[in-house]
Amino acid sequence: MWQASERYPDPRIQVFDPEFEKFRLPYAAVERLATGFRWAEGPVWFGDGRYLLWSDIPNNRMMKWEEETGAVSVFRSPSNYANGNTRDRQGRLITCEHGGRRVTRTEYDGSLTVILDRFDGKPLNSPNDVVVKSDGSIWFTDPPFGILGNYEGRQAQPELPQNVYRVDGASGAATVVAGHIKGPNGLCFSPDESLLYVIESRGTPNRMIRVYDVVDNGTAIANGRVFLDAGAGTIDGLRCDVHGNLWCGWGMGSDELDGVMVVSPRGKLIGRIALPERCANLCFGGLMRNRLFMASCQSVYALYVNTQGVAGG
Repeated sequence: MWQASERYPDPRIQVFDPEFEKFRLPYAAVERLATGFRWAEGPVWFGDGRYLLWSDIPNNRMMKWEEETGAVSVFRSPSNYANGNTRDRQGRLITCEHGGRRVTRTEYDGSLTVILDRFDGKPLNSPNDVVVKSDGSIWFTDPPFGILGNYEGRQAQPELPQNVYRVDGASGAATVVAGHIKGPNGLCFSPDESLLYVIESRGTPNRMIRVYDVVDNGTAIANGRVFLDAGAGTIDGLRCDVHGNLWCGWGMGSDELDGVMVVSPRGKLIGRIALPERCANLCFGGLMRNRLFMASCQSVYALYVNTQGVAGG
């Protein structure tokens, strides 16, 4: 059963390396903002409205939490089994949909524009997570998780490989930037956008984070290599802070692994936020982008940290 920490520092915030000390706040504790969901995913912060959105995939809806009042409400239902979310550089909501097997943009008037739903004439699998680069291009992963059954989408046969795609912000042209990844999942750029991190969530023998150099004037990636082997853990989503640290949703249904792991730019585990549930995905938000929001199975948690999230995640 969840209980708020009765003292500072919160023992759930664990230091694995002295380097992590400067990124935690000794007088901040993990808070549970909302609970009662089937699989919370894809949190995204809207600072202009002071609210958080996230997906509740099996319930086929998106939820909303208001910072000022703490009110929780349904933002969109049905959501086409929405999964990952982010905002583009004009502030519009970008969403990965399992049900529509597509990536969409919510316009200012509430209407939906399809960014991509097919490649080489074939339907996408089930877009999972998405980021927007500073040049306006949209990068997303496309594993088959949402079409494997009828719980987080509708069962169907995949017709395309499990790719990572880039959609040009000006022309809308789509290209495959990475293939041959087993279960491409969360992704994010380094602060200077020279690196792209991609989670291989079905890697063998272990799940891992892969890293690529961003090349060709920011339009492609090369030199893929293993950045971190997750060992017994399962990594899902991740976001980068301004210091280059990766904050990774982590877990495998055990007290020793569930929560968020913090990885330094050198690939070293330096800290952990222990949660009573596996964390799927996360984002930074709040007035100063220093509040970490964690979508974790049936609940959403938050923690103020001594760093800031990179824009575009």
